[in-house]
Amino acid sequence: MGILYIVPTPVGNLEDMTMRAIRILREADFVLAEDTRTSGKLMKHFEIQVPMYSHHKFNEHKTVGSLVDRIKNSEHHVALVSDAGTPGISDPGFLLVRECVNNDIEVQCLPGATAFVPALVASALPSEKFVFEGFLPQKKGRQTRLNFLKSEQRTIIFYESPYRVVKTLTQLSEVFGGERKAAAVREISKIHEECVRGTLTELIAHFTTNEPRGEFVLLVGGAEEENKKE
Repeated sequence: MGILYIVPTPVGNLEDMTMRAIRILREADFVLAEDTRTSGKLMKHFEIQVPMYSHHKFNEHKTVGSLVDRIKNSEHHVALVSDAGTPGISDPGFLLVRECVNNDIEVQCLPGATAFVPALVASALPSEKFVFEGFLPQKKGRQTRLNFLKSEQRTIIFYESPYRVVKTLTQLSEVFGGERKAAAVREISKIHEECVRGTLTELIAHFTTNEPRGEFVLLVGGAEEENKKE
């Protein structure tokens, strides 16, 4: 029976790739990639020549069964990568991991890059307890989710695209209050990495004046105890 390796890849700086991750990718029988074009650049940079196949949110439900059978009935070592960061964290991966576990296939997840961890630490918001929300629902359920999180006392972490940053910050301000402490971290580990700290009102003003660019991690401080009682 084969093994499924979950291999994190850099969210920006290629120097964040671990030696173990490089070795696992080189030794894999084949690699499942969210986007073979994106992962192809990484493989070329580290001189890794292994067959790659697409595995993304649009085809994973159709292919997971055959992939599990292939791993289960062989000695194949298969590596799963996403475009950046750790597969399964707001990226494809959960479905394949679950089905492998259900079929008694060994799953090993390597430690490595995940965007929200450095963002949380750099935000200067409390980091001993936090809630990771990932991407908010685009339409249905969005307002309900925000209302639910209003009284959350732990630091809340969201992912967001640059095109919706101001809209999302505005909605957070409307629900949580403009004075709630927050931070926006973008382009983590890249040349233009930036961490903007302040209140939600201050962050809205900043990104209204300065066009948001790059992928964002938005962090919002938890509600105070008195707010929760209200």
